[in-house]
Amino acid sequence: MLTNIIYFAVFLILAFVLSIAVKAITRGVEAKQIIKEEKNSDMKLNRENSKSEVIDQIKALKELHDKEILNDDEFKKAKDKILK
Repeated sequence: MLTNIIYFAVFLILAFVLSIAVKAITRGVEAKQIIKEEKNSDMKLNRENSKSEVIDQIKALKELHDKEILNDDEFKKAKDKILK
């Protein structure tokens, strides 16, 4: 009888330890996914920011071209340099 009680107590302790381990593993996997998502969103923001910078630079060149500060050839060269 005492042996059965000891086995039952050991089983409960083992079940408790396993549940804690599963929770820890689950948290680690979730944290890894969150970090991956944040990294992907940061990369998207960087790409969007660089695209908007290129657009702003080309708009500024267009304004200079419209004001006839830059001629057609200079505008084309500057635009090609920005796009490379």
